[in-house]
Amino acid sequence: MPSLFDPITLGAIDAPNRIIMAPLTRGRADRDAVPTDIMVDYYTQRASAGLIISEATGISREGLGWPFAPGLWTDAQVAAWKPVTDAVHAAGGRIVAQLWHMGRQVHSSVIGMQPVSSSATATEGQAHTFEGKQDFEVARPLELNEIPRLLNDYELATKNALAAGFDGVQIHAANGYLIDQFLRDNANSRTDEYGGSIENRVRLLREVAERVIAVAGADRVSVRLSPNGDSQGVDDSNPKELFTAAAKALSDLGIAFLELREPGPDGTFGKTDVPKLSPEIRKVFNGVLIVNSDYTSVEEAQAELDSGNADAITFGRTFIANPDLPERLRTGAPLAKDDAKTWYSQGPEGYIDYPALETANA
Repeated sequence: MPSLFDPITLGAIDAPNRIIMAPLTRGRADRDAVPTDIMVDYYTQRASAGLIISEATGISREGLGWPFAPGLWTDAQVAAWKPVTDAVHAAGGRIVAQLWHMGRQVHSSVIGMQPVSSSATATEGQAHTFEGKQDFEVARPLELNEIPRLLNDYELATKNALAAGFDGVQIHAANGYLIDQFLRDNANSRTDEYGGSIENRVRLLREVAERVIAVAGADRVSVRLSPNGDSQGVDDSNPKELFTAAAKALSDLGIAFLELREPGPDGTFGKTDVPKLSPEIRKVFNGVLIVNSDYTSVEEAQAELDSGNADAITFGRTFIANPDLPERLRTGAPLAKDDAKTWYSQGPEGYIDYPALETANA
């Protein structure tokens, strides 16, 4: 079986190792969702990852409600992303943009309009806003005649990602956001061609993937799913059938890779007793399969590769405090601990001040 440190081909991208940096929301853009200078340093520090998947990046103001998260719908955002991708490439790295529409997981005080979703539902709890946390609001269902506009937003964001120098894109269809709200039956009560049957609920994911592929090519497109358990209030009564159908549709489209976020019963950022579906998805998805959630050691990650269930591993929070994570894992060096208080703060603290090994040992 391959080693975690062996190269892997991810569609059009040749990755030098199988230690992939997961998408991590960090909140360092400005109020207009324009990337800032310190984001250049942050991503460049982590260029030794086999591939960097960027933080979730909004395709439109409607879809981006997280304060200080970046976007890809304006010329200013594209121009500000370019130094990031240039610096990552100069450091020998590869980076794709994760395209995000949050659906109902936003607040009108951020996006300036009522949230949209598959159906008229609301998430329990509170949304992050510029004014602090506020109760989630009831979303309005996307009208049928709005779907083409949504697809156009994904197309524009894909074009902008390529113009900004990204090596490809990942469609965020996980974690209870808009596409996930269409996929899973506890959030989707539609009676049109986007609701009801599994085939109908997979339709939006397939149409988004087709539109993005038409721009970037299948070999530069990937998708993230979260098939097991509740995710921000979004869940399904028959996840095995739903997500194997979704994975089969994506396999037929020939995407570069599929990433699965699969928390377990002892998850540190979401937990569930619902079994992981990667073994079932592996049977129907013919491309590169990558798994994620709570991997913190070579042994855990290598065991997943050895099982044949995955071809690579995405590491998330471990990359926050360990910018040179592949080298630390290769040498068995201690892993630094991240500080949750600075995950979403706007300054350099807890962002670009975690030292690499040579600095830490100087």
